[in-house]
Amino acid sequence: MAIVRPFCAIRPKKEIAEKLSCLPYDVMNRSEAKEMAEGNEYSYLHVVRSEIDFDDSQNPYDEIIYKKARENLDSFIENGILAKDEKPMFYIYRQIMNGRVQTGIVAITSVDEYVNGNIKRHEFTRPDKEVDRINNFYYCDANTEPIFLTYRNNVKINKLINDFIKFHNPTYNFTSEDGITHIFWPIDDDKINDELHVLFNGVDYLYIADGHHRTASSAKVSLKKREENKDYKGDEEFNFFMSVIFPDEDIFIMDYNRVVKDLNGLTSEEFLNKVKEKFDVNELNLNEPYKPTEKHTFGMYLDDKWYSLSAKPDSFDENDVIGRLDVSILQNNLLNPILGIKDPRTDKRIDFVGGIRGIKGLEDRCHKDMKVAFSMYPTTIDDLLSIADANEIMPPKSTWFEPKLRSGLFIHRLS
Repeated sequence: MAIVRPFCAIRPKKEIAEKLSCLPYDVMNRSEAKEMAEGNEYSYLHVVRSEIDFDDSQNPYDEIIYKKARENLDSFIENGILAKDEKPMFYIYRQIMNGRVQTGIVAITSVDEYVNGNIKRHEFTRPDKEVDRINNFYYCDANTEPIFLTYRNNVKINKLINDFIKFHNPTYNFTSEDGITHIFWPIDDDKINDELHVLFNGVDYLYIADGHHRTASSAKVSLKKREENKDYKGDEEFNFFMSVIFPDEDIFIMDYNRVVKDLNGLTSEEFLNKVKEKFDVNELNLNEPYKPTEKHTFGMYLDDKWYSLSAKPDSFDENDVIGRLDVSILQNNLLNPILGIKDPRTDKRIDFVGGIRGIKGLEDRCHKDMKVAFSMYPTTIDDLLSIADANEIMPPKSTWFEPKLRSGLFIHRLS
């Protein structure tokens, strides 16, 4: 069962929510974060990317950075920009992107459920990347940003949420600078909160969609606080982390494309001949980038030409939940054996272009600093759930989720 609880969120005043909210900490670099927050004293980037308050020579991982994050968070609270709700609630968070809607529940979820595998993962994490969020969460004494979770669609939960939305006005309703609409309803009805709590207890598993490093960091902060509170009972706030939980049918996964710097010493003709051993290759006469329309097909941009690639049946095993992924098919049959990219996590010759940037970006990279590009068909949510259920790990850069959860609209205090 899934342990999902209401909580007392710290959140912004209605009139300041749009100005305070920001994109997640990990979708921009330091200079981009500084530019986004420029002239906006309310920007929540002062909490999740507090290095923007220092000169660029300051190490962004020094203790002073995390102390500044806590100082900024406390200042927002003391000045009434953020306020804590008086009673525990669930919250509804709806996002709309290009007419597509995803609606989830903001809640706190059990650290123990993550540790014992009831909240399932599909990616590895890197300890060095965890340290930064561990420090941010620990010094702020808060989950300053949520985890993006999913679950297999539940009709009763959907009905309860939709019925509430039908008869209540939202507290926040704004469109951010990236064109995403964000709508937020606190559920201040105890009866509905109780019903949601019971219904989620009937959900077998939750799945991490996006935010594996934040989840791992949250768990480690919890364990650290348990060490500091030896007589903890298990119901303290630090035993839970903040999540937004969406039904699987709402989730939108975009393509995560590849660009490679060179052909590993091959001429274009030699390269194409090798590709044809595992793929059916067709040269396309197009004036625009080629976007694959079904699984096991790929676009390839080489020497100012687009090609379509279709994986031959003997190039993968349809019964292998990892091997049948398109990212695996491309890696196992082309990137590794032909281009010599054995580990895409570490090889400097490969880069990745997320779908939100558009596949036109692949052509741009090939005209700038890359030789060949591959457009991918998106990994499906069914693939993700199947891999997590099999306790397997997806290859790197398999999924790109949009829209991103907005940070600063809700915060969970750990003490």
